[in-house]
Amino acid sequence: MPRHVTGRAVVVLVLAGALAVSGCSVFKKKKPTLAYEERPVELLYNAGATRIDNHQWTEAVEYFREVERQHPYSEWARRSILMTAYAHYQANDYAEAISDADQFISLYPGNPSTPYAYYLKAICYFEQIVDVGRDQASTSEAGAALREVAKRYPYSEYAADARLKLDMVNDQLAGKEMTVGRYYLRDGDAMGAIGRFHTVIQKYQTTSHTPEALYRLVEANLTVGLVDEARRNAAVLGYNYPGDPWYADAYKLMTSKGYRPGVAPSPNGKRGPHFPSFGHHDKGATPPPPSPSSETSAADGAAQTADAQAQQAPPADTTEPTPPVQPAPAPKKGGLIHGVLGL
Repeated sequence: MPRHVTGRAVVVLVLAGALAVSGCSVFKKKKPTLAYEERPVELLYNAGATRIDNHQWTEAVEYFREVERQHPYSEWARRSILMTAYAHYQANDYAEAISDADQFISLYPGNPSTPYAYYLKAICYFEQIVDVGRDQASTSEAGAALREVAKRYPYSEYAADARLKLDMVNDQLAGKEMTVGRYYLRDGDAMGAIGRFHTVIQKYQTTSHTPEALYRLVEANLTVGLVDEARRNAAVLGYNYPGDPWYADAYKLMTSKGYRPGVAPSPNGKRGPHFPSFGHHDKGATPPPPSPSSETSAADGAAQTADAQAQQAPPADTTEPTPPVQPAPAPKKGGLIHGVLGL
């Protein structure tokens, strides 16, 4: 075949490919946008609220964005920010929902609806948690956000749910440490495994993984010949959870090595904590943003609480204060896990 014919064929193929790509871009369906038209703020807001009720999340966002654009200084614009965040959350667009919540927190830090913005942000992180075999960045972010809700608004309606989910987050993080520790133990790196299991005992001792972590410490310490450490961990496990199956295994292991623990397993004894299997949060359980009446009630309740505290405060004492007596230092207390480990 002549060279000029081959070159011409290549050119034709290139042009055909370019036309195909451009054709795809031309005929590709564009995301519909709301045409700009001056409309009353109530009409725009109610249209967005109706889309929320009908689960038309994308259209709801468009109407609430239009409220912000056409009436930026109105009360409706403030409400629209949270409604936009809620619609993005329901559509699983977590990044946008978090951005909306941060915008509300930044603009209205003292608003009665601000606790909801913190809560919705935490739920967005919570729903992105993946299984323990993968990266737990979202788990850590969820924990930080949930702690923020519980710390800032401990008596709010969102704090109880935040604390419950925080327990689940800690259990998830402990599970990640256990997964890595078990891998190290199988791979022959007993010292690396011991570090991971100690992390569970020190940072996540209220989770369901604590009894197994203590047992794995017994197992790993026996592997490297640290018998005294193994005995101590077995004693702590038996003292705290004598009825747990992991202590029965530890007792059997120690006995097989000739080191019988002082406490025998008790079928009726205390077992380790238990949490339900970790699953995604039910979106139907997440409430929508507070209504204006709820905001007013919350503000009135806060004012009444402040007034009550002021009335209950004792009158100022004008007498010369006496030097306080320094109390004796209290003995150092451990965490939930007691025993000879000194935790």
